[in-house]
Amino acid sequence: MQQSNTRKLVESALMIALATVLSLLKLADLPYGGSVTLASMLPIILISYRNGLGWGLGTGLAYAVLQQILGLKNLTYVTGAPSVIAVIFLDYLLAFTVIGLAGMFRRVIRDQGASLAAGTGVVCVLRYICHVISGATVWAGLSIPTAGAIGYSLIYNATYMIPETIVTVLAAFYIGSLIDFREEQLKRITRPVSGNTTTALLGGGAALLIVAGLIYDVVSVFANLQDGETGEFNITLLGDAGVYFWIRIAVVTVIVIAAAVALLLIRRMVATKNTASEEPTDDSSLDA
Repeated sequence: MQQSNTRKLVESALMIALATVLSLLKLADLPYGGSVTLASMLPIILISYRNGLGWGLGTGLAYAVLQQILGLKNLTYVTGAPSVIAVIFLDYLLAFTVIGLAGMFRRVIRDQGASLAAGTGVVCVLRYICHVISGATVWAGLSIPTAGAIGYSLIYNATYMIPETIVTVLAAFYIGSLIDFREEQLKRITRPVSGNTTTALLGGGAALLIVAGLIYDVVSVFANLQDGETGEFNITLLGDAGVYFWIRIAVVTVIVIAAAVALLLIRRMVATKNTASEEPTDDSSLDA
């Protein structure tokens, strides 16, 4: 029991550190505020799924405290003790602690990848709600207009939380399909399909390419949807992105799809060759 708790403590500490580093690796910094990170919530999500909601919430709280320390400058924008306390609680302590609930579907959804993706989606919505409430109350009259503060906060926070959610859900589903986090010792998930290590790597590489391509497209598009002067979601800004922006998106998408298809075709060829080599030879004519 003590050995198990030690493992959980070590894993939680490592995952908090990893999540903090990933939070600094931003895929996009939106012009008026907010950012899309490299799936920075995923390590806390994995702890919640692997070790239970109790450990998940504790790990999420520790991560929230670190995020608050990194975001201390944001407290200088609000005045008065009640506002400072509200920002600390809503934008940090509560918003990041709820990530620890991501393992809620472990016993409900059998497929690990789907379970992680579903839990990730729920906690991202909960975090979004925390930021929306903070924006509509504490930040109203500061960075958010007082008039229509709720609607503005809903839109403003969606500009970075939607792509952050998509990135994290994709990452959670992908890694959840590769590694079994339910066992004491982490191990690769084996599936009842024909093939060997080579075919598995080719299939995994194709899936990784598709996920990376989707993340690139989502982040690129949403980075151009926030008005730099008001912070509002403005889809017409995509029209001002320029023809080279869309060419870049198209080229990356085509390259990713082509590379993924090529890997899958090679995988199929290797699997067919392996199957043919494993078929028993008919030696009846030799016996005659």
